[in-house]
Amino acid sequence: MSKPITFVTGNSKKLEELVAILGPSFPRTIVSKKVDLPELQGEINEIAEKKCKEAARQVDGPVLVEDTSLCFNALEGLPGPYIKWFLEKLKPEGLHRLLSGWEDKSARAICTFGYCESVDSEPKIFQGITEGTIVEPRGPRDFGWDPIFQPTGYDKTYAELPKTEKNKISHRYRALNKLQKHFESGGGCDC
Repeated sequence: MSKPITFVTGNSKKLEELVAILGPSFPRTIVSKKVDLPELQGEINEIAEKKCKEAARQVDGPVLVEDTSLCFNALEGLPGPYIKWFLEKLKPEGLHRLLSGWEDKSARAICTFGYCESVDSEPKIFQGITEGTIVEPRGPRDFGWDPIFQPTGYDKTYAELPKTEKNKISHRYRALNKLQKHFESGGGCDC
């Protein structure tokens, strides 16, 4: 029997969304654990790989890490993987104001999952991207930058969409869909 996969997060909303998206048919048990990982700098995939290796070392077992980026096209991809700190300091209103001098309000929401079966395995990376626009904050404020991201083809922000609808189109859904296909194809365990 395979060991449970530890999803390294202290964010209960991320865990809730992950479990809802993967659904009951996912072949492995997912547990969560808050692990103090170093805050890394670099490109999106590089950060996910390093974070995954360190998590596998600390947990000493199968791990799943997530890194989320919000990339403003007018700002050449910034804030990107540093969105968490930008959001803490600026709040949704400040993030929206960052683009006030730019005509281009388009953005990419990128979710990158890193998976390691063990401390000795190389991380596997699964990435999902949703295109959208940065808008004035609308909707509930209970999940990060959701109030300012309006996915392309929608007239509502992530925050305004019903969770079931968001979970069918989000960057997290797209990344987890790739992860799920990996496990369904038997690629999930080095054991």
